[in-house]
Amino acid sequence: MTVRFPRPLRRGDVVGVTAPSSGVPAPLAPRLDVAVDVLRRRGLRVRVGACVVDRPGLRHGEHVSAPAAERAAELQAMLLDPEVRAVVPPWGGELAVEVLPLLDWDALAAAEPTWLVGYSDTSTLTLALTTRLAWATLHGPNLLDTPYRVPEPLLPWLDVVSAPAGAALAQGPSTAHRAEGFDDWEADPAVTEPTHDRTGTWELLDPGAGPVRARGRLLGGCVETTSILAGTPYGDVRAFAAAHAGDDGLLLHLEAGGDGATDVARDLWRMRLAGWFDVASAVLVGRTGAPASGSFSQHDAVRSALAGLEVPVVVDVDCGHVPPQLALVDGALAEVVVDPAAGERRLVQHLR
Repeated sequence: MTVRFPRPLRRGDVVGVTAPSSGVPAPLAPRLDVAVDVLRRRGLRVRVGACVVDRPGLRHGEHVSAPAAERAAELQAMLLDPEVRAVVPPWGGELAVEVLPLLDWDALAAAEPTWLVGYSDTSTLTLALTTRLAWATLHGPNLLDTPYRVPEPLLPWLDVVSAPAGAALAQGPSTAHRAEGFDDWEADPAVTEPTHDRTGTWELLDPGAGPVRARGRLLGGCVETTSILAGTPYGDVRAFAAAHAGDDGLLLHLEAGGDGATDVARDLWRMRLAGWFDVASAVLVGRTGAPASGSFSQHDAVRSALAGLEVPVVVDVDCGHVPPQLALVDGALAEVVVDPAAGERRLVQHLR
């Protein structure tokens, strides 16, 4: 079986908006409207589902947009609808995992793939679709982030999913990122200029290990959410690598959303014990604002889980909860070069 790429997004295509995890609270509905308008101005038609805006009084309160069965049904309907060429949640959340066992995986396997876009809790779903169905998915900004200008040499996610089959897409590190906090979308729902107020770039976890030059199929997501899939039918990373990565292995991209370093270390160890790092040609660790646990840092968490594996590790990559964000196609064959001494830092992904 080969990795199946959704066809490129074109003008006139339908983009579905649904929240398989957290919905949008009423005060942020204007930001949702701004983001939807960005898609429409791109020449896309937008179908906003019923599971998007928060409903007061749900059992899980603010944590979900609708009961699990409704969220699963709406997501599945959009993924199976031949008119819908991409599905973009407004953002992540906490409980996308409730949706996984309610999807009709046989029906999805028989369907033409559709782009599923997002990060954070959305990566619970993108990783499952990629590993279980060999669908290429897009790990990158969610819908409410879409109005922001994307700094070069990063690429907007809309450009990536619109690229022709077989395209080679080059990206590199941002020169600056957000230090902390979030824009006040309630006060200014139309903000498009990002606040990137701290410099930094991709580095090696172990600077003495020499430059990283690796090739593999991209796969990954948020540590706190994707780690729960390790050892389950929704996260059989070893089987995916055996079927689709060949001798190249996987370029795993992982990022901590907000948990403390010891919790993240345990999550990474769950992945290690499930064999994820055994099939990795390199690991790209996202820049994070997640806290240390005393003197035990987030980088220490990575060292703990990968100790003795001799897998090259790049840290502070633009692939998570600290903006800006790379648009990474999970399932794509990619090469990464990080050679600080030579000033080389780039990632090239091939849509094949």
